Amino acid sequence: MVSLIQIISALLNIITWLVIIDVVISLLIQFRVLDQRNQIVSQIWLSIRNVLEPLYSRIRSFLPNTIGFDLAPAVLLFGIFAIQTIIRNNFNHY
Repeated sequence: MVSLIQIISALLNIITWLVIIDVVISLLIQFRVLDQRNQIVSQIWLSIRNVLEPLYSRIRSFLPNTIGFDLAPAVLLFGIFAIQTIIRNNFNHY
């Protein structure tokens, strides 16, 4: 049971960092600090997007449409935080 909890916790931490990196890269692209035509930037951003898009699309399906602002990363981070809190509070004795 301890191993399963540690694996879930590690996966949640990885997803958290991927969401943060995705948000930062997309903001830097929007403010033209990073150029999306740069092959390395494009490859990294698209790779992260391909991993996170299935999660984002499920969250977007029940969120209201917002023009110019995507709430899916914030909702995903809040959900991860809630899951980590539940794990920490209920399985602390492991």
